[in-house]
Amino acid sequence: MRRLQVYTSLWAMQPHDHTGVKLPYDQVCEMVAGAGFDGMAIDLGASDVEVAHAVRPHMERNNLTPLIVAFPKTVESLEDTLKMAKDFGAPFVDVIGQVMPIALDDMVPVIETWMEMSDKIGMPIQFETHRNCITNDLYTMLQLLDFIPEMRVCADLSHYVVDREFWYPLSDHDLGLISRVLERSDSFQGRVASRQQIQLPLDFPQHQKWVELFKGWWREGMTSWRDRNETGDCIFLCELGPPEYAMTGPDGKELSNRWEESLKIKGWVEDIWSDLSEDE
Repeated sequence: MRRLQVYTSLWAMQPHDHTGVKLPYDQVCEMVAGAGFDGMAIDLGASDVEVAHAVRPHMERNNLTPLIVAFPKTVESLEDTLKMAKDFGAPFVDVIGQVMPIALDDMVPVIETWMEMSDKIGMPIQFETHRNCITNDLYTMLQLLDFIPEMRVCADLSHYVVDREFWYPLSDHDLGLISRVLERSDSFQGRVASRQQIQLPLDFPQHQKWVELFKGWWREGMTSWRDRNETGDCIFLCELGPPEYAMTGPDGKELSNRWEESLKIKGWVEDIWSDLSEDE
């Protein structure tokens, strides 16, 4: 049996919208569960282990599955996070590796060591496509995927749209590069970027071409996932970050309601999944 599991992020819920109000963890979890999300990511870059333990009982009370997002600054430090994630019952650890060698030949052993650590502990890992980490550059990432066939990906394509400053419409060549990433992706993250901005308000007319581009990528990614998996959970994380990810006006307030936008993305991906199911 294959299931789509849609998560949101604790980081995206602190605050959750343009009011700037940070709700207590019990209210956050009730709100997330009440909206029909299956889980919530705990971002150890935006918070810490103490926060993870503090929010855990509220997630358990609301039947929310935790997903741990790790930012290991040393090769060895990932081990403790993997053990914590296994105790929490996370489906995998999303690795945004802060060990960043310049040369590809020096990157490969880092990735392979983390994968060996994952196998030893019994906690799966996926490497997120993300700026300011070992997967920072799209071209380097593609080489890593070629060198390490077992390397699995969490696709947050917003980072590569900004990193490469893709012109719209994208060329067939550039679309092909993204397809290579999607073919190795076992989970996906929901945010819409343009070539200069990491997170766009979804309803602005000038942003609709980028919205449609990302919706097409999510469909392509989930199609690829279904082709490779007869069973299991396809996890999609709606991750609409607060300022300075979110665009703001001269008053410092956000230009859109991120909570409502997360529900909109949730609906989009659920519709895509339903369409793919009906096409079988």
